[in-house]
Amino acid sequence: MSSSLMVDFIISLDGYASAEGWPGFWGMEGPEYLGWLDGDAEKQHTSLMGATTYRLMSGFAREMPGDPGFAWLTEMPKVVFSSTLRSPLSWGNTQLVRDDAVPAVREMKRDGTRPLRTLGSLSLSRSLLEAGLVDRFRVVVFPVITGATGKERIFDAYPDVTLDLVESRTFDGRLQLLEYVPTILDGPPPAGGPDES
Repeated sequence: MSSSLMVDFIISLDGYASAEGWPGFWGMEGPEYLGWLDGDAEKQHTSLMGATTYRLMSGFAREMPGDPGFAWLTEMPKVVFSSTLRSPLSWGNTQLVRDDAVPAVREMKRDGTRPLRTLGSLSLSRSLLEAGLVDRFRVVVFPVITGATGKERIFDAYPDVTLDLVESRTFDGRLQLLEYVPTILDGPPPAGGPDES
């Protein structure tokens, strides 16, 4: 039995991961969305991340040990891919992998049973997608455009990808979850699209 891999992002409508001066979740998280994040279904995976995300998230967990969101993240199995971090890592339940992420994740998928999911980590997510290892690609779109203050454009340097929608839902009347099966393209599709006869 093998495990699946999901790339999981929160994004502004114009494709940024965050924005300068804005609060977390762009200040738009609501009770329905936070309840979904806190549900058991969202906690039954191993989180994969790079060093930058690890430093950020472990810092938040250290500063807010009583926060329920970071408490369950601390308990969750986590794997960090980094050539700069050193063992032992201070954040509980975190394994450091210094080898290249692509073959390591390929082996984790082949040998594991627990689902894998990225946490932030834009370049890691891109490299796993380019390697054909991503089974699902999920975004929660926040209804903001942060053209002036946006940071970390998510899709820059991505390959061309088609996305087949397999799930969607709306949280709090404003946040849109979209989950896809991705297919990497060698080039643009023919004119007229696949349904043109």
